[in-house]
Amino acid sequence: MTTGLLTDGLIILVYFVIVVGIGLYKGRGSKSMEGFAVGDRNIPWWAVMASILAAEISAATFLGAPGEGYAQRNFTYAQLAIGTILARFLIAYIFIKPYYDFRVVSIYEYLLIRFGRRSKDAASAVFLLTRALASGTRLYVAAIVLVFGYELVTGHELAALQQMPVYIGALTFITAITAVYTALGGIKAVVWTDVIQATIMFGALGFAIWSLLSVIPGGMTGVHAAMNQPGDWKFFDSGIDPGRDLWGNVRSILESEYTIWAALIGSTFTTLATHGTDQDMVQRMLTAKNYHRSRLSLILSGLADLPLVLCFLFVGMLLWSYYRRPGMDAPFAHYIVYEMPPGIRGLLVAGLFATAMGSLSTALNALATSFVEDWYRPYINPGATPGHSVRAARRATVVFSILLIIVGALTAYAKIVLQARIIPIVLGIFGYTYGSLLGVFLVGLLTRGRGSERGNLIAMLFGFVVVALLSGLHNDVWALLHPVAPGVPHPVLWAPAWLPRIEFPWRIAFGSIATFCVALCFRTPAAQIAVAQEKRLAAA
Repeated sequence: MTTGLLTDGLIILVYFVIVVGIGLYKGRGSKSMEGFAVGDRNIPWWAVMASILAAEISAATFLGAPGEGYAQRNFTYAQLAIGTILARFLIAYIFIKPYYDFRVVSIYEYLLIRFGRRSKDAASAVFLLTRALASGTRLYVAAIVLVFGYELVTGHELAALQQMPVYIGALTFITAITAVYTALGGIKAVVWTDVIQATIMFGALGFAIWSLLSVIPGGMTGVHAAMNQPGDWKFFDSGIDPGRDLWGNVRSILESEYTIWAALIGSTFTTLATHGTDQDMVQRMLTAKNYHRSRLSLILSGLADLPLVLCFLFVGMLLWSYYRRPGMDAPFAHYIVYEMPPGIRGLLVAGLFATAMGSLSTALNALATSFVEDWYRPYINPGATPGHSVRAARRATVVFSILLIIVGALTAYAKIVLQARIIPIVLGIFGYTYGSLLGVFLVGLLTRGRGSERGNLIAMLFGFVVVALLSGLHNDVWALLHPVAPGVPHPVLWAPAWLPRIEFPWRIAFGSIATFCVALCFRTPAAQIAVAQEKRLAAA
């Protein structure tokens, strides 16, 4: 046992040394925000594509998607990947070129040019808050395997609250390592370490499938024998029941997480927001030499999404065939720690850390860039030199690292107490705010004279309220503020029978449509249109 754990630890240590070393080497020489944030726009398209995949396949997906496959025993979650592919084509031909035309570093600078300062500030604030919460939540997931590892070493299972110090220590360790090369190396360090991490992640995923098939009695024959119930292996789910009326079927679709309608509509809007209006994702796209190569990297990463998600879900289904224990928490993490042989276990843990660090480094770099470009340079230090800005970005990286550790620790506590599933938590955070972001960007990109400073703020607030009401956020908050004894139903503030409670794939769709429609009611001042045209010509 001791020798095996030392082997695993040595492998993980070597992984960390290699990643940090390459990150610092590739990121050397970033002395301006153009270099720190977008790598002087000279990174190869294939590296950008690998970086996009590494950021998307976070630790939440690495452990959460197999958890969905384990719980559902089918591929219905993968339907959402259809929308991500459709959305990528829309982003490639609507969003990316204007960002390159204006040579923005923070994409919220586009809103400054198109509408004005208040729209930019509101969008940037929404991003900073939402990204910090979402990335902190994702960060918690990577710490799960270290808790299992601690229990393996000590030989006893920790009680719920006893796990918290281990979670906090794990969160601090992962974040500190990632913050080192992210703060010093900037986006170049992020992208090139992502290439390594994506390679390790794909290798770990492939080995996990081979390993499970080799230990399940009968291999695939045994898997089919274990999964022979109605609904097993299903991919498409329409959510339509011929026995219900039209409104009943509409409600059912909106209140379901994984249907073909959520894939074609809900997931498309979600990806438009996360890949078109989120500094985290768009920033790496802006590192390519031109918008043509940026488009290529984005579209190819989308085409790779579907087989990757199918593989993760297949791992979960294999885990079900192996364990056959309903309600098992984090089955993939459990399998890695308790079932894998030494050495191989270390490689798979390194794969998990690769996914966590890939998405974390991106988030830290994007948060620091947005803070410097949207707040530090305009308001805190308007006369900042390039050197001042880079130093401010590095300090901001450290501050956001601490904030993400706090959010991750709070998420761990909530998960232990509430026993919530991982994927809906992570994706649900975006749903309340990113619809408002997307709605404003769509008005700016699809029209020339609609939307205004005042109108955009009203529209964004309206979009948030619509999503909050339709998702039942007010009832969740009310129940949280009015705790009840176990077994007693939680109090409800307002929930009329006719109002559907939409699931997380639909939140951004409703928020963006509501925001877009309200913003269209306002006209852009002629002076602002002239400013945008002047800056477009100057950038060209």
